[in-house]
Amino acid sequence: MTNEQFKDFSPTIPTDPGIYKFIDTTGVILYVGKAKNLRNRLSSYFGEKKYQLAKTKVLVRHAHHIEFTIVETEHDALLLENSLIKKHQPRYNVMLKDEKSPLVYICIKNERFPRVFLTRKPLRDGSAYFGPYLQKFRVEQVAELIRKLFQLRTCALFLSQENIDKQKFKPCLEYHIKNCAAPCVGFETEEAYNRKIEQIKNILKGNFSAVKSHLKEEMQRFAENMQFEQAQLMKEKLTLFEDYQGKSTVVNPSIKDVDVFAIADDEKEAFVNYLKVVNGAIIHTYTLTLTKNLDEDRETLLTYAIQTLREKFSSITREIIVPFEVVLPDKELVITVPKIGDKKKLLELSEKNVQYHLLQKKKQAASQTGKQTHAERILRTLQADLHMEEAPLWIECFDNSNLQGTNPVSSCVVFRNAKPAKRDYRHYNVKSVEGPNDFASMEEVVFRRYKRLLSEGQGLPQLVIIDGGKGQLGAAMKSLRALDLEGKMTVIGIAKRLEEIFFPDDPVPALINKKSESLKLIQQARNEAHRFGITFHRNQRSKNFIKTELTEIPGIGAKTAEKLLQHFGSTARLRAAEATEIEKIVGKASAGKVAAYFSGVSDEHASDGSQNAMDHPTENL
Repeated sequence: MTNEQFKDFSPTIPTDPGIYKFIDTTGVILYVGKAKNLRNRLSSYFGEKKYQLAKTKVLVRHAHHIEFTIVETEHDALLLENSLIKKHQPRYNVMLKDEKSPLVYICIKNERFPRVFLTRKPLRDGSAYFGPYLQKFRVEQVAELIRKLFQLRTCALFLSQENIDKQKFKPCLEYHIKNCAAPCVGFETEEAYNRKIEQIKNILKGNFSAVKSHLKEEMQRFAENMQFEQAQLMKEKLTLFEDYQGKSTVVNPSIKDVDVFAIADDEKEAFVNYLKVVNGAIIHTYTLTLTKNLDEDRETLLTYAIQTLREKFSSITREIIVPFEVVLPDKELVITVPKIGDKKKLLELSEKNVQYHLLQKKKQAASQTGKQTHAERILRTLQADLHMEEAPLWIECFDNSNLQGTNPVSSCVVFRNAKPAKRDYRHYNVKSVEGPNDFASMEEVVFRRYKRLLSEGQGLPQLVIIDGGKGQLGAAMKSLRALDLEGKMTVIGIAKRLEEIFFPDDPVPALINKKSESLKLIQQARNEAHRFGITFHRNQRSKNFIKTELTEIPGIGAKTAEKLLQHFGSTARLRAAEATEIEKIVGKASAGKVAAYFSGVSDEHASDGSQNAMDHPTENL
């Protein structure tokens, strides 16, 4: 939508509170927002804005039209905006980021003599679930406290009254080591067991005073009944519980249930820390990450996070502590912005946590940016070993291949970022060299390669590797000097026998650690060039063999010759074959031409053919 289109549309926009939707040409909702004054808010997206974010400009440009809905109050707008965002998940609204930390719950199973255990998947089975807990060590602390304070069963036996009366079960090891009171055989009543479950629920809800009173009453009861060992055991449990409570309490226990929120943000993300406090004890901590898609202010981000976190953790606390005023749809909530006192200390603790989280994210991003990849490390090592001015991101390696001077070919393989770039591989038929002359072949192909790169303006590699010793390296340098490329690339030769590295005009080889990653990269390029060259050479020999033998027969083409060789394996076998057998392969006409050719060949010519077959061993398949 353009500024001109909005000017025509603007007079129809009311000044009432409501929500607005940016919609593209296909009808997809791009963004949902709320406003106290719809006309003023929408006008802020258009006109000349010097500091408007790029994403906001993209949103406006992609929007085809705007729809709005009027509501009675700003609170109603907030409720409607929240429901629409959840339903449509518009692209440009604030996005939640999952921290990928597994959430853990404490389950009190819905059964007789309930078990208490940790789980990651809450089920709708009537059981009571407490959590989720983000920090694993925290929930393990709670589980360990419960295990030490109360003797609970861990087995999955079906403890119906009928089964207990029939004595279907026997006390297990857990009973003998005093971890369970054996309700399976009637040693503990269901009423006594359920009293322990109630105290466990108090611990998980943060009602520490009720648990403390229960332990004191039990200790007093045992003492009055002269059961001093049990009274001492209960005293030890009370001490253990008070120690846990002391570690959990962060402010005055007179503070009742509150939710504490603090926010920190940078250019791209916002982080909201949540502390759930019950009777001055923190029972949940969590930090939510929000990705900014537009220029949302801190108030909008915090409002959205508060609703999300309270829903996520099923909070029914009526008071929230925040660093600044926010507007929430629930009018019964008490919003506190503390200036002094214990509530201020709680807010400072939350702010400290969220600032630390932001700092950790920045450090992590910086370390990821500065971390070298495996390829970068190898190339930097190679740069240092060869005393190069820059890292060899582009490497080329040359190799020659021939068999007793026949079918001379050369190969050039290319590595980019320490990895083979097979699309850039090149092979060459040597044109100006006759016989086995590796030096002249290397001189020709290097000249042809870099003359082509120069003419096409493709740039030059940082490193050129020549497979061979001083002779091949000198031949390559002769071509590079002719092209005026000396000194513009680092050129080295690698001798196969001792894996020595030679530089031009330096008779002493360079010393590179045999276990060095850089030497392994050079060897990899050399081996790849050799493999690529050998494959091409074999193909050329096969083509030339067919061309110089069977294709000399008038009327016999390459495909017919190939069929004959595949069937008979060699020209000698073909010569000795019956005409009827040849007819089955290529037909009567072609078989007659082959038979006529071989019947007219003299003994001297046949001898030459045998010698030729020896020169080309690929004939004998």
